Amino acid sequence: MKKIPFIILLLNAFIFANINTVVSILPEQTFVKAIGGDKVNITVMVLPGNSPHTYEPKPAQMKNVARAQLYFAIDVEFEKVWLPKFRDLNPAMQIIDLAEGVHKRMMTEEHHEREGHDAHKAPDMHQEHEHQGEDPHIWTTPANVNIIAKNIYTALAKIDPQNAAYYEKNYHTFLVLVEKTDTQIRKTLSATPKGTKFMVFHPSWGYFAQAYDLIQLPVEVAGKEPKPRELIELIKEARKENVKAIFTQPEFSDSIAQVMAKELHIKVIKVSPLAENWSENLIKISNAIAASASESGKK
Repeated sequence: MKKIPFIILLLNAFIFANINTVVSILPEQTFVKAIGGDKVNITVMVLPGNSPHTYEPKPAQMKNVARAQLYFAIDVEFEKVWLPKFRDLNPAMQIIDLAEGVHKRMMTEEHHEREGHDAHKAPDMHQEHEHQGEDPHIWTTPANVNIIAKNIYTALAKIDPQNAAYYEKNYHTFLVLVEKTDTQIRKTLSATPKGTKFMVFHPSWGYFAQAYDLIQLPVEVAGKEPKPRELIELIKEARKENVKAIFTQPEFSDSIAQVMAKELHIKVIKVSPLAENWSENLIKISNAIAASASESGKK
């Protein structure tokens, strides 16, 4: 019985010896855990099923922010409102911008950007449907995740230099996974024609499309569901492009996508860029795009 208090003290010492960190979204948790290992405690702000565009932290999460040493920001929308509040709550907490060093694409690049090809100059119907500003979904391509991982490693090694070698080892191990993920995606898409278009409800996959020479066609109009006339035009374009699936996210309503799918007799595929299993998730969407492209090619 006398051993129990001592064990509890050891456990408490272990917990409090760790670096208390906060991240905005689940993919960041995956990245920080991969590099920080058992040296970090991680609190996630945007809980599963919620949108990082409008999320409001819970009281328990705010308590964790108050105890945190590092906040790993990634430039999602809710941070614009809440990061200043987090700074006021915990002035000692360091805020690390994981997007530092990432070349941001503009949402207005949506339908005329093809790596290694001439951009489409002629305006089309979708150019009126684009979001404005920088695309925040930087973690949807392995090249950007390499940069994100470097920023995490640098921050952890700086705040905890005694364990820098541990973080470095984990960092290089994680880079191997990132490279394998990219290789698998390229293998999966090797038979998919360059410039293949895939339809999405929310334009979350722009970096992924750019990296693998694809084009995403968003259903949303400036962040809103399309009006009836616009919906008709979207259905016409989907037919013209022989679209075989619409990708939706569980964080957003898919009612419009379901209407389009019923009209076009195609699939609705749910896949979230906010999924915790980052690598498997990117491979999943590449498999779905390749399968849809293959089906379209049979027509």
